[in-house]
Amino acid sequence: MILVTGATGHVGSELVQRLAPAGEPVRAMTRRPAEARLPAGVEAVYGDAADPASLASAFAGVDGVFLMSAQAVGAAPEPTHDLALAAAAARAGVSRVVKLSTLDGGSGDDPIAHWQRTAEAAVTDPARGFAWTLLRPGRFMSNALQWAGQLRTDDEVATPFADRPAASIDPADLAEIAALALITGEHAGATYELSGPQSLTPAQELAILGEALGRDLRVRPVPTAAARAGMARYGFPPEVVDAIMRRTLDGDRGSQVLPTAEKVLGRPARSFAQWARAHREEF
Repeated sequence: MILVTGATGHVGSELVQRLAPAGEPVRAMTRRPAEARLPAGVEAVYGDAADPASLASAFAGVDGVFLMSAQAVGAAPEPTHDLALAAAAARAGVSRVVKLSTLDGGSGDDPIAHWQRTAEAAVTDPARGFAWTLLRPGRFMSNALQWAGQLRTDDEVATPFADRPAASIDPADLAEIAALALITGEHAGATYELSGPQSLTPAQELAILGEALGRDLRVRPVPTAAARAGMARYGFPPEVVDAIMRRTLDGDRGSQVLPTAEKVLGRPARSFAQWARAHREEF
């Protein structure tokens, strides 16, 4: 049995779609199992990393698990959701774990690095005995879905860092790599830093999306001060906002096209144009 946490998210939903046809018994963990739209044969189960008591039944009888958390950095003194998920997997005797992390993992000395270092260590700790695989992507192509609300009423999108390039990756590619690791076990002990095949700015991605939609879309840059204020309103502590701003403005990490996805998949990673065509209806 393979458990997918975050099963209705961008990566988790793609992973469930890949595991089910492969003949693997799949359990999808979500906070709202009654609302989950899942392939036939997939078991929906309630589980919430913020409610550790709910995890025992979700992890019962599981051999492999895809672990991810949407807990915002700085929302607690440490990544309590990642720690709870890893502990539940250990108690259940899970043998194989694929952890969705972030580019660079815990490298560095800012609050983001400390958070990710703790989250990854919960999985890679030898005492846990997991055959683990770490996936470290940068920006997701699906981040563009944040524009959908604006595009329902206008052809202009307000976005911060509109000229900051990143080699975004399609969550479907991440899911395919996770499925390979969970099914075959051939990627145990691997840490994969991952990107898509092109380095594009949000403004360039918007233009590509416009081509897919047959619309002339325009970007309205958000000033840096407004972007900072938006992060604060979202709830990020000041030190985390500072770290995000430094990482975004003071370097080009995440803009490099990395060869890892193509090597693991045995094919080119999907382009943003392919992602846009596949997700037209969501806009």
